Amino acid sequence: MLLPLPLVVAMAPWSFAGGGTRRWFGRGEGQRADAQAAKDAAAAAFYELDTAHRDLRISIETITAVDTSPPARKAADEYEGFGRRIDEVSQGYITAVDSHDLDRDDLDGAAMARARADLTRAKQELDRVKGELDRFAQGLGPLLQSAETQLARLAPAVERARQSLLAASNALDAVRAQGLKADDLAARLAALGPELTKLNQGAGQHGVQETIRRADDVLRQAEGVRTEAERLPGKAAEIDKRLVSLRTRAQAITTRAGKVDPLLSELRRRYSAACWQDLQQVPEQAAQSVQQAEVKLREAQQARDEQRWADATSRLATVRALLDTTDEAVSAAGDRLRRLDAVSFDRQKEVERTRFALRDAQRLAMSGRSTPDPRHAGPLDDAVARLDRAVAGLEGRHPDWWHFLLETEAVRETAARMVQEIRDARGGAGAGTGG
Repeated sequence: MLLPLPLVVAMAPWSFAGGGTRRWFGRGEGQRADAQAAKDAAAAAFYELDTAHRDLRISIETITAVDTSPPARKAADEYEGFGRRIDEVSQGYITAVDSHDLDRDDLDGAAMARARADLTRAKQELDRVKGELDRFAQGLGPLLQSAETQLARLAPAVERARQSLLAASNALDAVRAQGLKADDLAARLAALGPELTKLNQGAGQHGVQETIRRADDVLRQAEGVRTEAERLPGKAAEIDKRLVSLRTRAQAITTRAGKVDPLLSELRRRYSAACWQDLQQVPEQAAQSVQQAEVKLREAQQARDEQRWADATSRLATVRALLDTTDEAVSAAGDRLRRLDAVSFDRQKEVERTRFALRDAQRLAMSGRSTPDPRHAGPLDDAVARLDRAVAGLEGRHPDWWHFLLETEAVRETAARMVQEIRDARGGAGAGTGG
């Protein structure tokens, strides 16, 4: 295609040997390119600042959602201050962009130079504020880490609470399927309904810390209900077992109590009144105690039938205490007769047993010493004299063998107490010396 001559002439300055051509930018076009580069750099700085600001907003929202401490409130206030500064430099950037239309064909060199200077200034301001923003964001590290840790706990805590409620409900259903009412446990579980509603409303309405606290509390209470529900069948079986056992024991004690009168007759026939008169009321007291125990057993059975577990357990504890006391009283008559028979047949065995305990205590008191400690010697000397008096009291036609046994037992207790005191004192002294 042939070109008009004027166009060929106009293109001549850009023609070179070899047929190749390139465009040459004059000074005006170079200034336009520099201004455009300044505009692009300012736009990139504006985008980076906006991105950093949005990221920081997320961090601040994370912190304030969890933390209400003074440092957290201060960080939020400083963030608001950054917002105002960012608005100012952003407005400066927008003004600079709006003030210079770099696409205009008639833009002169001076206008392009002003555009470049304004846009460069806008970029520098954007960079300066972004630097401040980055340093502020770095300083939020500890607060943000703590807040993120709590937020990480939030969802699992709520889920665990829900699962615990479900497990408690299932445990109650299983108990009821076995014919157990568990009304008190059902009431406790129903009371957690409003708390579950608040958990479902979420941390946005109730706060992260409060929601975590509520979830932990619901978990603890629901676990308590579930545990007690799972134990309930075993508790019922245990109460049934105790009812049978205590009835059997009451019957056995009643049978044994019937043998106390013959034992008392034997004691009265062979020994002085001082040896048995404290046992005279045992048959009557045993009958009364067994009768009371049987009343409590019936009350316990009624409580069990009505599934009042706490009442049933309480009544059974009372029955056991009554039978324990009665058992001891009924056993006392037989034990008394055996001990009196043994000592009246061979008193020396009891005396030697007691003297051995005294000698052992005396040897320990003198160990490593030329004279005993008065705190130990006095009680031991008194115990020796007490034994001698007890032995002397057996002279006569009707000795008080029971008094003699009580005295020798008391002397042995004194000897044992002195041994313990001496060992404690020497152990303490040794520890002090070693320290």
